[in-house]
Amino acid sequence: NKFCQSCGMPMKKDPQNGGTNADGSKSTEYCSYCYKGGVFTSPEIDTPQKMQKFCIEKMKEMGMPGFVAWIFTRGIPKLDRWKGK
Repeated sequence: NKFCQSCGMPMKKDPQNGGTNADGSKSTEYCSYCYKGGVFTSPEIDTPQKMQKFCIEKMKEMGMPGFVAWIFTRGIPKLDRWKGK
């Protein structure tokens, strides 16, 4: 995948080149911010709406205008982790 299937971040922007599965192998689906050791790092983020809100706040902290951050997060509900939620 070109994008993390949890937060939507481009995988090439992940400094660790992906999260880790339970067996220690690299995850090709999720970034290192979302997924470590086969579990999601923030269990309280359990809906696509919560993930969108979290990502928008992080991008705003990094200096991105809120409207632009919102545009970048619009696709989160369509990612594999959130399908059917």
